[in-house]
Amino acid sequence: MLEDPSDRAGEHQGSSLRDKLWRTIFLSDTIVGKKFDVLLLWMIGASVLVVMCESVPSYSARFGRLFTNLEWGFTVLFTIEYLVRIWVVREKKKYIFSFFGIIDLISIIPTYLTLLIAGTHYLLVLRVLRLLRIFRVLKMARHMQESNLLMNALRSSWTKITVFIFFVLAVTMILGTMMYIVEGLIAKNPGFNSVPQSIYWGIVTISTVGYGDVTPVTMVGKLLATVIILIGYGILAVPTGIVTAELGMAMAEIKMDTRECKECGLEGHDPKAVFCKSCGTKL
Repeated sequence: MLEDPSDRAGEHQGSSLRDKLWRTIFLSDTIVGKKFDVLLLWMIGASVLVVMCESVPSYSARFGRLFTNLEWGFTVLFTIEYLVRIWVVREKKKYIFSFFGIIDLISIIPTYLTLLIAGTHYLLVLRVLRLLRIFRVLKMARHMQESNLLMNALRSSWTKITVFIFFVLAVTMILGTMMYIVEGLIAKNPGFNSVPQSIYWGIVTISTVGYGDVTPVTMVGKLLATVIILIGYGILAVPTGIVTAELGMAMAEIKMDTRECKECGLEGHDPKAVFCKSCGTKL
């Protein structure tokens, strides 16, 4: 689960300005906190939109200065937000080196780097650095209450999906090797000139992508291609079914969780929750 360590309820107590800011920034149990989350989401979306529009040559030529000003405005605001987050949390090192702490930092660094790197031969490097600002999208996951439920389902189904992927890879390697024998060694098809190339064709085919850059020419090769295509259609639903089943089980567990908060009386907590999601009291 992609969890911000400073999001854990019960870490802050009191009514000081620092504690109020912490509750507003890291929690969503107040009207002000919810408004802050909504505003932050709009800012993140707008900043990513600016990055996308700036990559369009015609837009960049006409509105380049506007995009630059907007980007600096967003960067300053996100920098202030990042510094305030560090100020309000007690375990500062834990937040700074957490997943979202690193993402917060990565999202603001590239713009400042443009002040240090100069010269036309660095322009391509600057393009790559500016693309790092797309990481701001990952910050959205922190403000979605259902993200924990989805992440728990993905974590529970990861081992099953891993076994399934290894099975598909084994089938692809077998059929790819057979295609190499039939098409590469016997028919001398240049598209199947090695086992790795044949396995690549098998992966592209079994995933139903089908680039068409490599195709069999013999009857046996086409028969094997038909088999792997049918297998591909059959396996598409397996990972989806696994995740859906785990998601259903996780939702059922939440409905079955009858723990009641002693402080506010709230029920329906996450089965793995340690603190009440409403008032922060330890369950």
